[in-house]
Amino acid sequence: MANYHDIRYDMTLSSSTTGGGSMVLLETQTASSDDTISFTSNIDSTYKEYIFKYINVHPANNGAVLRIGFRDGSTAYDATKTSTYFDAEHAEDGTGTGVAYNTSGDLAQGTGFQDLTQDSGNDNDQSISGSLHLFNPSSTTFVKHYIARTNSYTSDDKNMNAFIGGYCNVTVAIDAVQFKFSGGNIDAGTFKMYGVN
Repeated sequence: MANYHDIRYDMTLSSSTTGGGSMVLLETQTASSDDTISFTSNIDSTYKEYIFKYINVHPANNGAVLRIGFRDGSTAYDATKTSTYFDAEHAEDGTGTGVAYNTSGDLAQGTGFQDLTQDSGNDNDQSISGSLHLFNPSSTTFVKHYIARTNSYTSDDKNMNAFIGGYCNVTVAIDAVQFKFSGGNIDAGTFKMYGVN
């Protein structure tokens, strides 16, 4: 019988053997006191999955919530969504630990923006980083699923790790996405969009 030591190097990992695909960077945007960051091109049938990375995003306002909206052919980012949201938290002083469902972050056939965090701090060293996957946005048959995971440094000095999953309940294409805060502008941060082969 073969053991791990014998077989661990027998396979070359690639997209064809693992089922994964390579990521192609399509666009990078750097925020500097912007109201919104919008990706309005390159979301089409070229890729079945798009990944958005948001890195060291800093809010102008303390306690602001980072959000994302999806555009479905109109000029508004108001595609109907249903989602779930739970998070794990731990404060710097060792208190405030827990895992909980966040009812204020979920949507039930809502047209508002999807929360990606709870309240975020705007101290100089506080920021938000994470990623969102949008699946098959050009489908005109199926709903458009998305999942996100975001880590943030909150306004009350906690680490907050949020897990969000949902779908845009539309059978028209999603052709753009937009990031914004619940209040105030995006003081700084890097936003990247990738297509997955």
